[in-house]
Amino acid sequence: MRIIFMGTPDFAVPTLNALHKAGHTIVAVYTQPPRPAGRGKKLQPSPVQKEAEILGIEVRCPTSLKTAEAQEAFAALEPDIAIVAAYGMILPQAILDIPVHGCLNVHASILPRWRGAAPIHRAIMAGDPVTGVTIMQMEAGLDTGPMLATVRTPIDDKTTGELTEELAELGAQLMVGTVRNLSFHHPVEQDDEDATHAPKIDKAEAKIDWSEDAEVIERKIRALAPFPGAWFEMNGERVKVLKAELAAGQGTPGATLDDMLTIACGTGALRLVRIQRAGKPKMDADEFLRGVPVPEGTQFA
Repeated sequence: MRIIFMGTPDFAVPTLNALHKAGHTIVAVYTQPPRPAGRGKKLQPSPVQKEAEILGIEVRCPTSLKTAEAQEAFAALEPDIAIVAAYGMILPQAILDIPVHGCLNVHASILPRWRGAAPIHRAIMAGDPVTGVTIMQMEAGLDTGPMLATVRTPIDDKTTGELTEELAELGAQLMVGTVRNLSFHHPVEQDDEDATHAPKIDKAEAKIDWSEDAEVIERKIRALAPFPGAWFEMNGERVKVLKAELAAGQGTPGATLDDMLTIACGTGALRLVRIQRAGKPKMDADEFLRGVPVPEGTQFA
């Protein structure tokens, strides 16, 4: 098939590669424009742009797809289908109508659960036992289109970073199979009554509230690892928690129950396992404590 691929972050790269290896003609890659990043704030191309350039595929970075010019340029590629994976831009109906077989999206949840920008984060936070990938026929609504295929995987104790990598690979293979057997897939409409929304993570959510149950906080830590990172304050300094484990004990929320960074929560306790101080490298809590002892009874905000 003649494919237009549309994606931006690391999550989308395996799907791009899988379609390329499957022998499809990827006539162009659409991705978000380069953004300032790093200390020097130099413009950095997206992971998808970097991969497309390695593969020798034309890259386009329009700031909008709503103009007649952008839509004519899209149509001129004569796509059989458009494949979308975390592109980061709403596709207007005029774009959705151009490909012969429409636009397919690889979405990181079992729809209709977790429609929206942060399905992996929200699934972990909510304590879902299972998540997965849905291949969906795109329409104007937010992740509301009919479903063509799904694959599931247990969440267990995975972080968002780990689960994103796993779902990216699962989604890539599922998309290749769906495109290969497109005529055999019968779209299934979503039940809107079962839908849940997965809004973008707000910075305010990242601060740990020690009055919450230990299990809730532990899920938040995994959901926000590695980025943006759940955090708390220690001596006026922000400390990210990248890994924690449930521990025995009870006490005033935010108070340490020993000298090993076991911290009381609203119910239960957590022992911090891996942390990162502002501007410092990531380190195991044991290593941190050798340089900065934290005695029992220390109260954290």
